[in-house]
Amino acid sequence: MLQINELTYRIAGRTLIDKASVTLPASSKAGLVGRNGAGKSTLFRLITGEAHAESGDILMPKGLRIGQVAQEAPGTEVSLIDTVLAADEERTRLITEAETASDPHRIAEIHTRLADIGSHTAEARAGRILSGLGFDDAAQQRPCSAFSGGWRMRVALAALLFSEPDLLLLDEPTNYLDLEGTLWLENYVARYPHQVIIISHDRDLLNKAVDSIVHLDRGKLTYYRGGYDSFDRQRREAMVLQAKMKEKQDAQRKHLQAFVDRFRAKATKARQAQSRIKMLEKMQPIAGVIEDHVQPIAFPDPTSQLSPPIIKLETVAVGYGGDPVLKNLSLNIDPDDRIALLGANGNGKSTFAKLIAGRLGEQAGTIIRAPKLEIAFFAQHQLDELRPTESPVDHVRRLIPDAAEAKVRARVAQFGLPTDRMDTAAKDLSGGEKARLLLGLATFHGANLLILDEPTNHLDIDSREALIHAINAFEGAVILISHDRHLVEACADRLWLVSGGGVKSFDGDMDDYRRLILSREERAKNGSDKQQSDETDRKSAQDRRREAAERRAQLAPLRKEITTCEKEMEKLQALISKCDSALADADLYARDPAKATKLAKDRSDAEKKLAETEERWLELSAEYEGAA
Repeated sequence: MLQINELTYRIAGRTLIDKASVTLPASSKAGLVGRNGAGKSTLFRLITGEAHAESGDILMPKGLRIGQVAQEAPGTEVSLIDTVLAADEERTRLITEAETASDPHRIAEIHTRLADIGSHTAEARAGRILSGLGFDDAAQQRPCSAFSGGWRMRVALAALLFSEPDLLLLDEPTNYLDLEGTLWLENYVARYPHQVIIISHDRDLLNKAVDSIVHLDRGKLTYYRGGYDSFDRQRREAMVLQAKMKEKQDAQRKHLQAFVDRFRAKATKARQAQSRIKMLEKMQPIAGVIEDHVQPIAFPDPTSQLSPPIIKLETVAVGYGGDPVLKNLSLNIDPDDRIALLGANGNGKSTFAKLIAGRLGEQAGTIIRAPKLEIAFFAQHQLDELRPTESPVDHVRRLIPDAAEAKVRARVAQFGLPTDRMDTAAKDLSGGEKARLLLGLATFHGANLLILDEPTNHLDIDSREALIHAINAFEGAVILISHDRHLVEACADRLWLVSGGGVKSFDGDMDDYRRLILSREERAKNGSDKQQSDETDRKSAQDRRREAAERRAQLAPLRKEITTCEKEMEKLQALISKCDSALADADLYARDPAKATKLAKDRSDAEKKLAETEERWLELSAEYEGAA
């Protein structure tokens, strides 16, 4: 059990944690959520003892082993498998001692203990963890120094998981994982035998891997049972109830105060007035509901409409230095496509994205691009390309140097950056703010095709929802690479699998893909498969994928019509609002009665059409939900 009592922590005069309390049951899996900067990572430092609270206690069982991913990834000449095995310090110490021990009794004790901790299966367990995180058998024998920083962080994560601490602390572990690694980790954490606290903005991970949510908000910790969706529903219900209670209390206080003000000076009513004053003093004020507003994200629509296909590939090969990474690519991309690329890191997803963006030339075959095609490309590594001393306004002014200051700032506002951050140097922006700025700059000129490579890193859950709305409202095509399954499911209509040196359509949904990834892990764990059961599994998976593809094809026109209705409702609401603003001018009827009459008629027509469109939207939505 982990118990936090009245914990308070301040830094630089700012209170991050304010008399916070929460109790987590033993072996619980908890997701720690809250806005960026709320103090989640600081709470981890307090739990591990790296930081010390101003007041309060953190109570946990004596001797509890706490583990978190090392800050620096290993870069030694030691192989990956040996690096992971060395994370079990007790096993390493016992094996070393066994080589030099001479006392028969001690040797027996050592081997008994090694058997108790499963030393004979350690290498197989370490190999399975590394395999789940994307390292094949050959890679596991290579030294850590042969891998880049992101891959080394996976090794550090593998070492932590192998050591199996009693309390596992994971801080944004999916930031350096691909979708396949994220799906594997989700399954691993759900089955982990000890207590886990995980900081993550990955909604699916928080729905499937944990059994509770701890919300850090305005310095307080609140415990919720269930996954993220359950927490979100409970929190919203509590906010509605709190708002109603406050409204009721405010009315009661107003009534009591009115009585006091009216009768306090009257001798006959003095006693009753004093009684009501005491009631007011005892009445604990209910705090008003303050919900943080998340700035929306908006992508400019294409400046021109193009005929399909906007890109056509005919037996294309692409790679580096004459060696093809992908070959025999024959694919079409249409103006309204929503495509998500699946496949483990290293299979060529980013290579394919660079090919489509024109940043990498084809080695063979033909690529036909529509005339006037505009492509916007976003990748996380481009964050380093921002000019560190220039503000968001400065970055935008470079793109429209002759525009008025108001227009420049209006464009920055469309990125979802608040007014008070527009003049902040890029180096002082948060990771999420940098991501918003880069997304806005990449899509600035109204592209026909957006290529988004891991756009959710550094974005919190609410900002990821804003990104989903922006992608779905965008009228061009989108190619998406993301480890965020919720984003893929919400935005993608087509799934393309990048593997084996090719790119092909995946005829299934994300549940099918998750089963495919986890079945590989299960096969690796069992060591062998029976050919007959494999054939049965393959056929049933093919049937599920075919059914899912047919279902998506049937639902696509329905979803498109729903989107059309939503856009029409937005236009009609804007028209009604515009008419209301004009009709609010009392002088209009005397100055221009004809215009007033026309505006009133336009408003009436728009209101009638809005009601019809809403009715149609409700029918289509019900039909879509039923079919889905």
